[in-house]
Amino acid sequence: MADKQLQLVIVTPERTVFDEPASALRFPLFDGQIGILPGRAPLVGRLGYGELKATTPSGEKSFFIDGGFVQVKGSVVSILTARAIPTAEVKRSDAEEALKKASALPGTTEQQAATKAREIERARRLLTLAH
Repeated sequence: MADKQLQLVIVTPERTVFDEPASALRFPLFDGQIGILPGRAPLVGRLGYGELKATTPSGEKSFFIDGGFVQVKGSVVSILTARAIPTAEVKRSDAEEALKKASALPGTTEQQAATKAREIERARRLLTLAH
């Protein structure tokens, strides 16, 4: 019988941002969105940039996640990411500044162009969540 709850753990290099039960999750992988429900088969995946939504006993929780990795093992979903910002704390001015800086990056070499494209995508995803 499958567990009825997941345990969502979001960890950044600085601290554990979130460690609570959840009944459903949705977040970006590097190649598209994924939804996780209790009883999910084990999974290890590379995260993309964007919104992580969690349905918890206290309501919907939402975070901007900045790449990284996810592991689903049993009922525990571990998100290891560079940044996890509650979407209520994402400021439009900061997101617009990030987009401006990303757009100003040089893109003359193949590596620079890839870095610039990645930074622009990250800033655009952040901007979609800004208040």
